[in-house]
Amino acid sequence: MTTVAVTFLALFLYLVAAVSGDVIKLPSQASKFFHPTENDDDSTRWAVLVAGSSGYWNYRHQADVCHAYQLLKKGGVKEENIVVFMYDDIAKNEENPRPGVIINSPNGEDVYNGVPKDYTGDDVNVDNLLAVILGNKTAVKGGSGKVVDSGPNDHIFIYYSDHGGPGVLGMPTSPYLYANDLNDVLKKKHASGTYKSLVFYLEACESGSIFEGLLPEGLNIYATTASNAVESSWGTYCPGEDPSPPSEYETCLGDLYSVAWMEDSDIHNLQTETLHQQYELVKKRTAGSGKSFGSHVMEFGDIGLSKEKLVLYMGTNPANENFTFVNENSLRPPSRVTNQRDADLVHFWDKYRKAPEGSARKVEAQKQVLEAMSHRLHVDNSILLIGKLLFGLDSPAVLNNVRPSGTPLVDDWDCLKSLVRVFEMHCGSLSQYGIKHMRSIANICNAGIQMGQMEEAAMQACPTIPASPWSSLERGFSA
Repeated sequence: MTTVAVTFLALFLYLVAAVSGDVIKLPSQASKFFHPTENDDDSTRWAVLVAGSSGYWNYRHQADVCHAYQLLKKGGVKEENIVVFMYDDIAKNEENPRPGVIINSPNGEDVYNGVPKDYTGDDVNVDNLLAVILGNKTAVKGGSGKVVDSGPNDHIFIYYSDHGGPGVLGMPTSPYLYANDLNDVLKKKHASGTYKSLVFYLEACESGSIFEGLLPEGLNIYATTASNAVESSWGTYCPGEDPSPPSEYETCLGDLYSVAWMEDSDIHNLQTETLHQQYELVKKRTAGSGKSFGSHVMEFGDIGLSKEKLVLYMGTNPANENFTFVNENSLRPPSRVTNQRDADLVHFWDKYRKAPEGSARKVEAQKQVLEAMSHRLHVDNSILLIGKLLFGLDSPAVLNNVRPSGTPLVDDWDCLKSLVRVFEMHCGSLSQYGIKHMRSIANICNAGIQMGQMEEAAMQACPTIPASPWSSLERGFSA
């Protein structure tokens, strides 16, 4: 359309509105005409939002996902096209100082109200998640039954917030989600021809390892991760930080990468902001302001998709339509943040610190701290001892080896899962903390160690399994 035609059409709309006495609404209507919030190719937006943890000390993951839902809903994404996975044990938890309310920032509004309960409790599992992504209604068990029933012109947004380790993402149920299984499903989704483009935002430690060497180009998938393949991601708005949560809270309210992309989306006109512009802002904020914290936000897959506007995936809040994008991060980075794997200790310690002397609450908090630390020492020492039994003096070099950039974590994913199972049978669950050792177990596989050798070493290293909630095998194995 020529400039003259555009000008004439704008003038015509203005005159029509003036005659009808509706001049005040004209800017909004004109904006929607020239930058429609609905996709102009008869496509539909779909979203899958996943909080992969449970427990009040993991408050932030469900807070992240609830915030993401509110953002998409305000953006015009239809509720029937948003699938939410969260254990749903936070809002009404006895530890929650505001029953029925979840916040994602110190002065944030309630983000829990209205969030659909698609998959909660034990229905938050790997099989259901992969079936939902594939749109396989018959494979879903429990929950609302909602799946991504997308077509060839549709755009899909997946956001996952949880603990992670090299090659693995946590789940509140067993088994965990392994990188090869997730990427295989994404390839199947592409082969089915049921989307035009897919964007994946991933919050987890070592999250770069989920796609590195595994997500090829040509699938019309663009993924960003909170960290590279070898580093932690970070919780934020935690007790003792600046900004900190309200004094009555004893847990982290959000994750740094997650609140970075959502707080950016909250204030920007997503009809004009691109995925790449958001990536650059999020990368800068997540990198932190010093050497003490921060992670490297990464991008994988079809990087060219990042030139597309965010509105294709998230919609856009009409209240932001007059916002002019400024290529500068206006959101102040925190003074410090909390390692994802230490957020549980932050909660237990803050709970202990605030509890009255001699109270049952103080005794409980002390017990939780000691159990968590005992479990960490057990897992760390068990992996080290197994390494020594298998490799002798070469153990540190083998266990800590990092493969070249662009190379998958392990050559044989079935081997990795088998050795994880062997370890957990004899030494107890790795849990959300212990999955940091996945690289070591992968390296044991890459070194050619067979299951029988691993079993013999694990039996020697772990004559008994400690009895603590952090090492319990009651809920099954990680693999």
